[in-house]
Amino acid sequence: MLVVDDEPDNLDLLYRTFRRDFNVLKADSGAAALDILRSEGEVAVIISDQRMPEMKGTEFLSKTVPDFPDTVRIILTGFTDVEDLVDAINSGQVYKYITKPWDPDELKGVVQYAADSYDTLKQRNQELERAQAQNELMGAILQAAQSTGDRAGLLPELAKAFSLRFETDVCLLVPVAEGALGSELGGFRRDGGTPESWLDRDPLTQQVLANGKIQARANLANDPELAAAECYGAAGVKAHAVIPALFRDRVVALLSLQWHNPTEITESELTQMYLAAQQVGLILAA
Repeated sequence: MLVVDDEPDNLDLLYRTFRRDFNVLKADSGAAALDILRSEGEVAVIISDQRMPEMKGTEFLSKTVPDFPDTVRIILTGFTDVEDLVDAINSGQVYKYITKPWDPDELKGVVQYAADSYDTLKQRNQELERAQAQNELMGAILQAAQSTGDRAGLLPELAKAFSLRFETDVCLLVPVAEGALGSELGGFRRDGGTPESWLDRDPLTQQVLANGKIQARANLANDPELAAAECYGAAGVKAHAVIPALFRDRVVALLSLQWHNPTEITESELTQMYLAAQQVGLILAA
């Protein structure tokens, strides 16, 4: 959270009130607070005094809305400035105002509720973003299947859809027959080069072929069993995910998502990869 007040005693009091429960940033003016936000990024809650020289609290908070719309804003006011406060609240710039002298327990309760509201909003926004991204990927997969006439043309289009969604450097799609990699290859490289497959020498690929379960490593250099694998060094791959495309519990293809830098791969992304790969399995088995 960020606390803003031009009076040092008030600023220190706010800091001491919340430092045990929050990472508290301090600023003694609206301008200084804007500088902190530019360098530190979004915070969950801002508490600002209203009457400050050069820039009133409501004016400062209004400047934070475009870049940080989800942040919850609270005004501390020791006087009645109804017009400013009503305008700020009605425009969504201020969540609540607290009159001075404020009660610490009351303010703590307000701030905790504000922080919980912020967390809930961010979680909902992330869920919506994930759902939208998944729908876009599914749409791209179906469009590729409907618009591409032959299998040779379909494979690279499907690989491209996955690569663009998960921002990979390389994505390969290889059909599987009787538990072994097939000779066909569909690939996409972000740099426009020609995709090449080394999956026949890849330990993760062999695991997926053996058990039909997704395998992913966000930083291959940190994996003692894989760090020395020659295939990764030769290809410049630092992060790798191998996803089986299934049809009736049989692996019909493998997707290889490759990054040239260590890359965080979240559980949500792995789930999206897997669900989309099953759509690919249905298409290829049709």
